[in-house]
Amino acid sequence: MAAVAAAQKNREMFAIKKSYSIENGYPARRRSLVDDARFETLVVKQTKQTVLDEARLRANDSSCEPEIEEPIQKVEHQVEDGADVGLTEEEVILQNAASEQADGDKVVQKAALVLRLKEGMNSVSRVLKTVEKYNGTVCHLETRPGKGESTQMDMLVKVEMTRQNLLQLIKSLRQSSTLTTVSLMGEDNISVKTPWFPRHASELDNCNHLMTKYEPDLDMNHPGFADKEYRARRKYIAEVAFAYKYGDPIPYIDYSETENKTWAAVFNTVKDLMPKHACAEYNRVFAKLEDANIFKADRIPQLEDMSKFLQSQTGFTLRPAAGLLTSRDFLASLAFRIFQSTQYVRHVNSPYHTPEPDSIHELLGHMPLLADPSFAQFSQEIGLASLGASDEEIEKLSTVYWFTVEFGLCKEKGEIKAYGAGLLSAYGELLHALSDKPELRPFEPASTAVQPYQDQEYQPIYYVAESFEDAKDKFRRWVSTMSRPFEVRFNPHTGRVEVLDSVDKLESLVHQLNTEVLHLSNAINKLKAPAL
Repeated sequence: MAAVAAAQKNREMFAIKKSYSIENGYPARRRSLVDDARFETLVVKQTKQTVLDEARLRANDSSCEPEIEEPIQKVEHQVEDGADVGLTEEEVILQNAASEQADGDKVVQKAALVLRLKEGMNSVSRVLKTVEKYNGTVCHLETRPGKGESTQMDMLVKVEMTRQNLLQLIKSLRQSSTLTTVSLMGEDNISVKTPWFPRHASELDNCNHLMTKYEPDLDMNHPGFADKEYRARRKYIAEVAFAYKYGDPIPYIDYSETENKTWAAVFNTVKDLMPKHACAEYNRVFAKLEDANIFKADRIPQLEDMSKFLQSQTGFTLRPAAGLLTSRDFLASLAFRIFQSTQYVRHVNSPYHTPEPDSIHELLGHMPLLADPSFAQFSQEIGLASLGASDEEIEKLSTVYWFTVEFGLCKEKGEIKAYGAGLLSAYGELLHALSDKPELRPFEPASTAVQPYQDQEYQPIYYVAESFEDAKDKFRRWVSTMSRPFEVRFNPHTGRVEVLDSVDKLESLVHQLNTEVLHLSNAINKLKAPAL
């Protein structure tokens, strides 16, 4: 972990030393989902390696006599660069699950093993005998001719047994000279190393991990770094958010006169610019928010009022966030049509610049378009794609989010308009994006996802979507190429994310789709019918 700590320290020192200019308003945020996702990947990789190394050392220290009565021979896949790798990653996860709770080793586990056998049917009988010795039940068995030179047969066996016995079974099989490899493949049709992700909105209570590198207590360049009163205010609002649980009303924040004046300065500037530069969807919802008395120049809207408005328009709701969430946690919330929003306000000395998104950015930048059905659907699809995605794919999704939801442009009647929240709440960046200075490229997720981003100054490159519908279509096709070995969908009736990993679930989805198609067909026929 020393390397991780050093990397974090270097990043923080870089942030302190890095200077930036402000011209005609504030530039792009210095904090982004992409930056956080990349840092998370570093931490996850190094932390995971440490956990694996420790678990393998423990496994090598323990002794286990083989149950198959034959000469013990270390198989080739156990040796890498001359070192015994011991347990695989899947087995470490299984071992941790067995030890993290009382009697966890006695919990019955379903698992699939893929075995490569040297001696064909003779090896099969020995494997089954070993499963029996460890009190396991064979639920399914398949064989096929082996593909390797030293392998006569490949065998897939699904078993049920206690976690501890499963670990002992794997270790025993690996010590057999009649098997070349033993692989633990999965549990209940899903890989046991698939990362946990929330299946219901209530589980977002566990998705509030913060990236706190650039907050006023840490960043010397933060406008509130030397303001003790401001830092105390930020701490109070963060504690309110930390105490929030699913189902609670969003706490009311009694904003001060100073905070409301800061809001008014930005609100009036955005309102002057949006008719000319914002997309039609943004302007339409902005007017509705004014009519609903939620958007007013003299006071900051309360998240509870905004959440009720969004729910009535697109089903999106809000939950308070104490600060900048990790990329995975933030994107996961979008899968449930939930936007995690900060409630603190930028420092009064810098109303047109904030080192990290605040409530003004969230309210003016994000909320209007979350009330547009097409944009809300696009946001949810990004969230659904993130569930169970690899660290590398989270980085790509975060980059797509950065160049669309935060800094996206779209075509409208032959003109380029802004729909990104980072543009619609930052007038300097907005005017820059719509000038002839940056490069404008057509939105293509595959190339957008790997484009380096700029979070210190204005963006040199922006991506232009033909329309929200075109962006969604391209995004769906790109997501289908991701490596995630399963598909998910959000069930609006139960509020749960479902993994489509069985025939029963697929049949249920087909039934629902057939019902929707029937309603659509009936509606079309009634519209075509002549009036009586």
